[in-house]
Amino acid sequence: MIIDGKRFKVENAYDTFTTVPDCWVTNRNKLGKGNGEAKIYLGNKQYMREFYGGEGFAAKVILLKSDLIAYMNAMKFEYMHPSQNYRGGELMPSLWQERMDKILEAEDIIEFTIYDQTQIVGDRGYVNTSDPGYQLIRELSLPLVSFISAMELRCRDKVVYYWKLFADFDAIAELKNGPLVFKYGHAESIKSAELPKGGDKKREKKDFEIASARVGQGQYREGLLQECPYCPITGINDERLLIASHIKPWVLSDDREKVDPKNGLILSPVYDKLFDRGFITFTNNRRIVLSNWISPENYRRIGVSDNKFFQRLPLDDERCAYLDFHRQFVFKGIIDRSE
Repeated sequence: MIIDGKRFKVENAYDTFTTVPDCWVTNRNKLGKGNGEAKIYLGNKQYMREFYGGEGFAAKVILLKSDLIAYMNAMKFEYMHPSQNYRGGELMPSLWQERMDKILEAEDIIEFTIYDQTQIVGDRGYVNTSDPGYQLIRELSLPLVSFISAMELRCRDKVVYYWKLFADFDAIAELKNGPLVFKYGHAESIKSAELPKGGDKKREKKDFEIASARVGQGQYREGLLQECPYCPITGINDERLLIASHIKPWVLSDDREKVDPKNGLILSPVYDKLFDRGFITFTNNRRIVLSNWISPENYRRIGVSDNKFFQRLPLDDERCAYLDFHRQFVFKGIIDRSE
């Protein structure tokens, strides 16, 4: 990974991501009534200390301006059409522009230092700092629909911790469409089983098709299976083991895109999860790209390697356009844009 002209080696990735809690964000982003707190919970205290350098650590963290711009672009729909009752209310659209302007004026690399909160007893690990870069994340991130991942990087004898803020599209989809339950390997919205009866039959049919599309049912799934009746990665062709996976996330798609078979790939469950969560993506020349946020050991266990060519990927101009969105806003990694 190259940062500011220097090549950094990925030493380790934090095993869990940190969902941004309501108590941590700045007031206009909050959902509750309290004032909150500046410290953030990062997980088990022992593991946190092993990752960041031991008890009482003071760890140097970097953010990339380009990552913050990507996050704000990914979250623009949520700022404009909130799925939650943020205190900012009607100000959320203008806050998006205000905050984007602030990022554009920032340095390309934003540095701050986090400190182990040794005064807190128990097994829960917390960090805090008053540094401006840390406060910037608190200002930008929307609670419960954002998460932070961390990576340890090394350049010669220099160690830094790379934090990246992500949009959680699955969480937004649940908030907009109701809790998700899993049935026969597919995520199904509880609300999709409770569509209103009577009234406009055409609208009911459309609502049913849209609700079904997210879980790999109806015309969307059938269209995908007709084009590629197997997972192009594993070759599995048992329809009971295949998932119709959206390329552009369901929550960000318009009604046409939600049921457009070109906005999808048929994948087996592990690859559906990797693709849906942004841990893998594909180039237009049918090569897989792996995110550094999954450890090499786990990729070996899965049996996949970076840059591997998959001839059976059903790519055309329409699907490549959707994949471009996936690479820009969903994939959690860095891609050679020449691909």
